[in-house]
Amino acid sequence: MPQFAANLTLMYTELPFLDRFAAAARDGFQAVELQFPYAFAPAEIAARLRGNGLRLVLLNAPADGADRAAMAAAWEQGARGTAALPGREAAFRAGVQEALRYADALDCPRIHVLSGTVSPGVERASLQALCADNLRWAAAEAAPAGREILIEPINPRDVPRYFLNRQEEAHALLDAVQAGNLKVQMDLYHCQIAEGDVATRLRQYLPTGRVAHLQIAGVPARHEPDQGELHYPYLFDTIDALGYGGWVGCEYRPAAGTSEGLGWWRNLR
Repeated sequence: MPQFAANLTLMYTELPFLDRFAAAARDGFQAVELQFPYAFAPAEIAARLRGNGLRLVLLNAPADGADRAAMAAAWEQGARGTAALPGREAAFRAGVQEALRYADALDCPRIHVLSGTVSPGVERASLQALCADNLRWAAAEAAPAGREILIEPINPRDVPRYFLNRQEEAHALLDAVQAGNLKVQMDLYHCQIAEGDVATRLRQYLPTGRVAHLQIAGVPARHEPDQGELHYPYLFDTIDALGYGGWVGCEYRPAAGTSEGLGWWRNLR
């Protein structure tokens, strides 16, 4: 069975953020992931991780912003990343450096960087070189500490005009950058909406070793993985058969209470 990490940005939202760590540990999670922790000091988060015996396996770099306050608010204000945005190179670098500071304090091995949305009338291909240059820089910054930089295809229904939508686009960027610590974050929810044929995508890309993190949610409503059109028991068996040893992030919005909706996981254990 894959090993699952609770996404504390979307799960346990019935509780204040810093109380979600204890709730996840009580439910049996040994690892968590976070989207944007920048409203909280690293020491506060580190104390919750230590106190509850949890590992942080993934965090997002800020979606934008020049300082921590702006970085903490960027996603809610509509920012969706800067890696592929002309003129936002300074913001991209500041965000990566802040994320690396958090990763150092929290012993987090992976940082997801967001690419941003393409302006109307701009061809995606015209931004490829800029994005590759930014990712090459980020990977070089992360390498001395042994950290990985991740990129994620996101479906265009949830984030219209997002720069990366398909697995092949993310892997083409890896080919362009040629950095061993630049990897793909493969979210099966986004993959189903943007591409479909999810089991075939898993068989195509997991054996490459370039997928460092998986995420799951039910399709189409992004609730628990036992709700919707994807048959996750089959996909979990596929993931196991392919020898994937990384984490699977539960990046879904519970339909009701988080703990009450974990029957899908308890039935696997």
